[in-house]
Amino acid sequence: MLIEKIKNRTAVVGVIGLGYVGLPLVIEFGKQNFPVIGFDVDPVKVKLLLESKSYIKHIPSDKVSGLIDTKKFIPTTDYSRISECDAILICVPTPLDHHREPDMSYVVSTCESIKPYIRKGQLISLESTTYPGTTDELTKSILEKSGLTAGKDFYLVYSPEREDPGNKDFNTSTIPKVVGAMTPEGLKNAVELYSAVIGKVVPVSSTRAAELTKLLENIYRNINIALVNELKMLCDRMDINIWEVIDAASTKPFGFHPFYPGPGLGGHCIPIDPFYLTWKAHEFDFQTKFIELAGEINNSVTYFVVQKMMDALNKNKKCINGAKILMLGMAYKKDIDDLRESPALKLIELLMDKGAVVDYNDPYIPSVPKVSPMRHYTIKMASVDLTPENLKNYDAILIVTDHSCYDYEMIVRESTIIVDSRNATKNVKEGRDKIYLA
Repeated sequence: MLIEKIKNRTAVVGVIGLGYVGLPLVIEFGKQNFPVIGFDVDPVKVKLLLESKSYIKHIPSDKVSGLIDTKKFIPTTDYSRISECDAILICVPTPLDHHREPDMSYVVSTCESIKPYIRKGQLISLESTTYPGTTDELTKSILEKSGLTAGKDFYLVYSPEREDPGNKDFNTSTIPKVVGAMTPEGLKNAVELYSAVIGKVVPVSSTRAAELTKLLENIYRNINIALVNELKMLCDRMDINIWEVIDAASTKPFGFHPFYPGPGLGGHCIPIDPFYLTWKAHEFDFQTKFIELAGEINNSVTYFVVQKMMDALNKNKKCINGAKILMLGMAYKKDIDDLRESPALKLIELLMDKGAVVDYNDPYIPSVPKVSPMRHYTIKMASVDLTPENLKNYDAILIVTDHSCYDYEMIVRESTIIVDSRNATKNVKEGRDKIYLA
C-alpha cells in the first residue's frame, strides 16, 4: 500500500527538523507534489515558514511560499500529526558533548516525541549522521515501546543526509542517496520513496552499512584536510608556498585529489562525524589512530593561525595585547550563512585571551547574538562595516572565510597587515609585502 501511495503521490511525508537538511527535503518532496508536514520544536521557525519566509540564506523564500500557498506544506510544532504521515524522515542534530562523545539527545527526544503517534504501515527513516548501530539499537528500542515491532509493523530505515550548503554544482535532488533498512521490504519501500525526488538511490545491505558510509565520507575529508594542514605548517618553516605546491600537484590527471588547508575545521559534519566512529570503536576494543591524529592536527592549526598573527604583528613592532584585529568571515565556509562549528569562534576566543580587541565583518552573518550550543562559546558581536576608512583603524586583518564578495585588492590596499588563512589574496599584485599566509 505504501508503494502505491508513493507512486500516485498521495503518501504524506513528515520531515522532523526544518534546518539545513530538513527544509531542502521538504522542498524536493513538495516539488514532486507530495503532501508534506514539517515538524520543528522551534516555534519561531514554524511561524516564519507559515509566513512563507525562509531563514536559510541559500534557500530563497519563494521556494517556501509556493508550497505554503498551494497547501502542499504544513509546518507545525504539533507532533500528534505524526499519525497522519506515511513516511517520517528524522533530520535532527547529532553533536558531540563536552567530552567529545556522541550527544544523541536530539535523536532520543525525537523518537520519544513521535512514539505515541506512530502507526502500522509507516516508514521511519533516520537521516542524522551517527555511529553504526544507532538505527537498529537506539532508535528501534525507543520506537518499539509504542507496542509496534520494527520490520513487522513499520519499516525502519537509515539514509544519511549529504547536504552541502552553498554548493552550486549539486543539490538535494542531484546528490545520490544511500539507503539501508532492517528488512528487504523496508529497503524496497525506502528506495521507492527517495527515488521519487532524488535522481539516484544507492541501496546497501543494512542500516549499519549506510551509517558507516556517511562516516567514511567525512573521515576521508577530515584526514586529507589534516594532511594538508600539517604540510602547511611544515611549509611555513621551510619557506615554501603550500598553495603553489597543491596547484602544481593538481595538474597530475590521475592519483591525486586536491585538498586545501585552512584556519580549522567547520560545519556540522567534518569536525564531528569521525569521532562518532572513534567512540563506537572503543566498544570493539579498537583504536582509530588516523581519526584521532587528524583531529589533533586540525585542532592545532587554529593555534598556528594565532601564532602567525602574533608573528606578523611583531614584525611590524606591534604587540598582540591591545592590538585591534578585524576578522573577515564568521561562516565556516565561503558564501553561506552557516556558523556551525566555525573556526572563527575559536579564533576570536584565542585572540581575546591574548588581549586583542577583535571585531568581525561577514555580510552573511550580520550578528552573533547567541552561538549554537554545539560549541560552548558566549560570543555576542555584530558585524562592522567593511570600508576603506574602517580598515585603517585596525592593526591587522585576519581573513578566516574567503567570501567571493570581498574586494581583496581594496582590503590589501587599505590595511596595514593581512594574515590570510585561505589564500584569498592570491590574485592581488600590489601590497604583497603586507600579506602573511597562515
